[in-house]
Amino acid sequence: MEYHNPVLLKESVEGLNIKPNGVYVDVTFGGGGHSKEILSRLNEKGKLFAFDQDEDAKRNIIDDERFTLIPQNFKFIKRYLRFYGIKKVDGILADLGVSSHQFDEAERGFSTRFDADLDMRMNQSGGLSAFDVVNSYEEEKLSDVLFQYSELRNAKAIAKKIVEARAKKKIKTSFELKEVLSEFVPKAKEHKILAQIFQGIRIEVNQEIEALKEFLLQIPELLNTDGRLSVISYHSLEDRLVKRFIRSGLFEGEPEKDFFGNISVPMKKVGQMKVPTSKEISENNRARSAKLRIATLT
Repeated sequence: MEYHNPVLLKESVEGLNIKPNGVYVDVTFGGGGHSKEILSRLNEKGKLFAFDQDEDAKRNIIDDERFTLIPQNFKFIKRYLRFYGIKKVDGILADLGVSSHQFDEAERGFSTRFDADLDMRMNQSGGLSAFDVVNSYEEEKLSDVLFQYSELRNAKAIAKKIVEARAKKKIKTSFELKEVLSEFVPKAKEHKILAQIFQGIRIEVNQEIEALKEFLLQIPELLNTDGRLSVISYHSLEDRLVKRFIRSGLFEGEPEKDFFGNISVPMKKVGQMKVPTSKEISENNRARSAKLRIATLT
């Protein structure tokens, strides 16, 4: 099973400022690349917990007594760490988005390259699928998904076309969806626009934005005083949420000031936002939109 090298591997792990005997969490285990790098920096007393809701990730479990894989969505981080008696940790790493493996497995329906059933569920026992979104969402709701998550200005026209097409025949596969939307996809921009459309549907299917918000809100309570959060995002909406949360503890608006004009925020950024080198992008195309932000408690 092919899992490519993680994006910004060294930078994201170094951002955790690892203590050899600390407790760390990799909330997006995938192929285990980040987890292996974290484990290599821990001594025999250190512990690493990893989360991944994708069944395929279980095949990559690391045979190490310091390691525990929790097969759940990271939005449940606090609940499941408590189950293992963990109330505070020294660092949490998140590499958001879809793993290279998920894109490369044709039957998962994440990629525009393969003809597959419209699925896109990261948790394969989950309910909502891409088929449901494409074939049952009302036109206005579908338009909202494509505007917010695919960042397409012509989202209304695309949603209208999908609704008209599915009235004649259900849209069951990725290639059928591509065919329906062919008029919106000029050859020169085919890959980019289709990738945006698929991305938007995938984010909706997996409720990725809501999961990210739930996850971030738990971080201040979970981190030790000098603990670190290291987050790699690939979508501007995700990156904005991470940036705003680190800056103000909120996802929108500004924090309230006290009588003296001071604001109390739970976290502060560490260093500047990092992006991959041109060499890393040439070796792994998925890296091109990656942004790494690191924070610690205030």
